[in-house]
Amino acid sequence: MNRTIWWLCALAGSLAWGQANPGTAPSPAAAQDEDKDLSPAAAVAMDAPVLTIKGFCHDRKTADQKAASAVVDSACQTVITRAQFEKMTSAIRPNMTMSAKQQLANLYPRLLVMSQRAEEIGLDKQAPFDEMIAFSRMQILTQGLTRKVQEESAKVSDHDIAEYYGKHPEEFEQYTLQRLLVPLRKQPAGAKATDNQTSDSKAAAEEKSSEQELAELAQSLRARAAAGEDFLKLQREAFDAAGVKVASPTTALGKVRRSALPASHTAIFELKVGEVSQVITDSGGHYIYKLEAKDRLSLDQAKDEIRQTVQNQHAKDALDKIQASYTTETNKAYFTLPPSQPDK
Repeated sequence: MNRTIWWLCALAGSLAWGQANPGTAPSPAAAQDEDKDLSPAAAVAMDAPVLTIKGFCHDRKTADQKAASAVVDSACQTVITRAQFEKMTSAIRPNMTMSAKQQLANLYPRLLVMSQRAEEIGLDKQAPFDEMIAFSRMQILTQGLTRKVQEESAKVSDHDIAEYYGKHPEEFEQYTLQRLLVPLRKQPAGAKATDNQTSDSKAAAEEKSSEQELAELAQSLRARAAAGEDFLKLQREAFDAAGVKVASPTTALGKVRRSALPASHTAIFELKVGEVSQVITDSGGHYIYKLEAKDRLSLDQAKDEIRQTVQNQHAKDALDKIQASYTTETNKAYFTLPPSQPDK
């Protein structure tokens, strides 16, 4: 089972097309299929053969030596046990599905035989394969280092979690909000001719007028909302004025966290319960919020989220430190893209 690193590169690359991204959970259907496949597999002993390659031995003679001696060892075979096979699959991709293991079992004998034959003729030391092997080795080691850093970053203590919770209380605040949206401009009533400068100018003037009208409406609705009028009623008025057809408009956002809202809307987090925000305008429209309630997740409720956040930050810091240990200069004259050729 011990092969050179370049063979593992070829094997991993061949399987990559059939694998999900590392760390991606399989779909429920795939998980069910895997459970079905693993059920009989679990009954197979770890030292039991799961793959037998007849006619191939790791320590066999070269083809030329065999031809010279005219001796064929019919008993020559390579046996891979469940323990050996699963060690290999775990190295290529942890939690490999049974369908992928089947693909590997079909692919492995060919790669094993072909790669050994390539080594016999010295292909691994010839250009361009020696450079390809070296590059693949760097890729595998980089992936391995990244995985190692992530594993070490997974060690997060309860003290770390409590400390993060104490330093970032705002991240765990929850806001129960009502939100009123006034569109930036009215919906066009129908197609309008714009085939001359006069009609274009008229359309532009009408659009500017509608923008001004709806901006003023937003201020009016905000004042009425602050006076206690129902948000849903005001939302219907806003959509009617803009010509927006919505069957069941809603204004209740429920409980939201700071990260759920655009950065330009952060002023609402300074509201007191019962207060209505000023009009906030961005590319999406004019927004008016009312804060109905405010609370915070407990440390126990936030524990899993904090652990993941701290793990990710530790991993990022460790990888950033490696990245910061070097600088790169490139020859711009060499790496400049050639000018594009005009279409003929």
